[in-house]
Amino acid sequence: MADALTAAPPKAVAQKAGAIVLARHGEPALSRKVLLSAEEYRRFWASYEVLGILPGQTPPDALMQFVAKCGALVSSTRLRSIESAKALAGERQFAQHDLLVEAPLPPPNWPSWIKMSPKFWGFFARVWWWCFNHHEGEETRAQAVKRAEEAADMLVEMAEGGEDVVVLAHGFFNFMIGRALRRRGWRCVASQGYKYWSMRRFERG
Repeated sequence: MADALTAAPPKAVAQKAGAIVLARHGEPALSRKVLLSAEEYRRFWASYEVLGILPGQTPPDALMQFVAKCGALVSSTRLRSIESAKALAGERQFAQHDLLVEAPLPPPNWPSWIKMSPKFWGFFARVWWWCFNHHEGEETRAQAVKRAEEAADMLVEMAEGGEDVVVLAHGFFNFMIGRALRRRGWRCVASQGYKYWSMRRFERG
């Protein structure tokens, strides 16, 4: 038997990382019950990007409980995310990061007689941006993927201490962060989809 003084010390047990919860902001204070042309949708999206959430909303109890117990709460720097985080956190302080803002949604340059709801414009704008690199000088898909990778690295580092991290950000960019987390060996263990106030919980596999 090796001498106790010369034997290699036992390896330290790696600390279990906390969970990462990607949550979407609450309902914005902008009606989507309109029909718009492509140019009108550009103006709609510009307004959507600077407005907060519809007053009087009550965040889901489950998300409130996650935030109450988490070690870190972060939001994007868009007002709708900041107000959502405040609705959940009360007086608790939280970080805000540009890394977490939504990917752009420039619509296809279709004729003005084509009128659709913001929901459908958002779908087609995302397809054109994702599949055909239609960005109109804004962030490209490749740039957004790189940003999502950086955001995932930031969140993983925050979770390494063992406490849960809750993110209040945006539907599609949260999806992109989720892809980046999976590439790092994290698993989505619970999902509520991508509706307002929904959340998806990731744990390291």
